[in-house]
Amino acid sequence: PFMSAELAFNRNIDVDYGVAENIAPGIRRIVAQNPGPYTFLGTNTYLVGDSEVAIIDPGPQDETHLEAIARATRGQRVSHILITHSHRDHCDGARPLQRRLGGEIVAYGPTGTERGAVAPGLGDGFIDSAFQPDVPVTDGDTIKANGFALDVLHMPGHAPDHLCFALIGERTVFTGDHVMGWNTTVIAPPEGNMSAFLNSLDRLSQRYDKVFYPGHGGRIETPRRVVRAYLTHRTWREQTILACIDEGVNTIPRIVARLYGGLDTNLKVAAALSVLAHLQFLTERGIVTPEGAAEGLSAFYVRAASGSESAFSSSPA
Repeated sequence: PFMSAELAFNRNIDVDYGVAENIAPGIRRIVAQNPGPYTFLGTNTYLVGDSEVAIIDPGPQDETHLEAIARATRGQRVSHILITHSHRDHCDGARPLQRRLGGEIVAYGPTGTERGAVAPGLGDGFIDSAFQPDVPVTDGDTIKANGFALDVLHMPGHAPDHLCFALIGERTVFTGDHVMGWNTTVIAPPEGNMSAFLNSLDRLSQRYDKVFYPGHGGRIETPRRVVRAYLTHRTWREQTILACIDEGVNTIPRIVARLYGGLDTNLKVAAALSVLAHLQFLTERGIVTPEGAAEGLSAFYVRAASGSESAFSSSPA
């Protein structure tokens, strides 16, 4: 309850689909027309640079959107097509766009881990687990072209291959789905991992960025405050889940009904996955244990015998 006030989402963004809007010197945004419960108004595609351009997240394979990107980059050289993570609403347009405009496709590349989500109807349909970039990059790499340079930050949690791109000299980060302006990020196991997500957030909270440009929704003008609010929100959510377990509300469907009673049915699956991610993180730390043979979303959870208290390894300052 003390928490809900802290997550101030920016949902009043107007969007002209297909229009390359100047949002900062040398940065334009085109929003793809794929709105939905997980994508808000659509996927943000960012164009960085003037004479040479990097395209961040070409979005879905949508002819109208690809045409808008081609129109916006006419007369410029596309040096790179950068992918924050291999979810289809971010990466499906990459190869068709490359065939049209050129540019090296840059992404983290295959993770060698299990992908997908343990949920009816979600599965791995939203992931291109076979996605292969031309150039795999990882944390600490730099992408350079004429007029801009981007630092690569590997920020797993929402997806194991999730990258953020920091514009060198501008205190500006393109955060993909790791930090979004309009909602909290869905952590859907095994694709999503709460421990990795919190570590990644913690790393971001130690930077001195001025603005975040997310994969969906409007710009984030107070990055550190937002990241700290996310960390606090997750601590609070964990406490509410533990309180449920202590009261004998100890299966995921019952926890979701208790904590997310009024939620849109579309988002109940996301809520169940988020609760599962928290329970897995609690299990890793020996605070709760799953009981019985049931797996995934139908297991029962109880406090572990050790009785250790909940505490995130790194509490936000």
